[in-house]
Amino acid sequence: MKHPLTLLALGGALLLSHAARAEAINWKKVDAALGKTATVSGEVHRYGLPRSDLRVTLDGIAIKPALALGGWVAFAPMQGEAMLMGDLVLLDTEITPVMTKLLNSGLDITAIHNHVLRASPATFYMHVAGHGDPEKMAAAIRTALASASKTPFDPPATTAAPPVDLDTARLDEAMGAKGTANGGVYQYGIPRRDPAKEGGIQVNTPLGGANAINFQPTGGGKAAITGDFLVTGNEVNPLIRALRAGGIEVTAIHSHMLAEEPRMFFVHFWANDDALKLARNVRDALDKTAVAQH
Repeated sequence: MKHPLTLLALGGALLLSHAARAEAINWKKVDAALGKTATVSGEVHRYGLPRSDLRVTLDGIAIKPALALGGWVAFAPMQGEAMLMGDLVLLDTEITPVMTKLLNSGLDITAIHNHVLRASPATFYMHVAGHGDPEKMAAAIRTALASASKTPFDPPATTAAPPVDLDTARLDEAMGAKGTANGGVYQYGIPRRDPAKEGGIQVNTPLGGANAINFQPTGGGKAAITGDFLVTGNEVNPLIRALRAGGIEVTAIHSHMLAEEPRMFFVHFWANDDALKLARNVRDALDKTAVAQH
């Protein structure tokens, strides 16, 4: 039987080994392979892939990329390599060629679906996953999107961020959370009380594991809202009943991952109405689920 101090030393060595493996990833090379600079949250490196090239309208509203066109991929260090998760925004004509290139590179597809209804042109969302060398996976994502879609990789022109013409302090009060302005859209990322895990890694907010609620001003105190709620199976119907009672359209219910524990579902939604009214109704719906306390 090993002495407790020996076990402690072994445990410490394993932790140091994991840290060393995480630090061994050359993230500058990953940035270069993808042609983007990551936003870093803890150990997760997340890259935005917004479809700023698309001009999408829904019910007469011009959709800003931050509202419903914000593709992304994120890498989390795992067993000396990295786990990849992501959500790519594609037109219907781009789905098959992008999928083919990703599959040929060894990456996995975990979902394809809509987020909203009646959008013109119609947009779809392809969830991707992988485990391996993050530089190689980043290069595979870049190659697939650059050759089989019109996803832009050049840095956007430097312009002043458009204002968010909403009473954001009152929105925060109604939502019970603090939002952030991004590209003319006011965004909330509200985590679950107990995040799911996949491959032993916690699916946290930067890996797509939070309720995402976005508000785009449409004038006169109104806002278009969309995003997704992250719920367990027994929470789906209480949530969608609350959304419908609040006049919010439910536009999709589906999975994003394949092997997460517990099993999670993503509920997408849409409305264009008084922003404060919608915030209160969204909060009522969130309270039907196991969200982190606010």
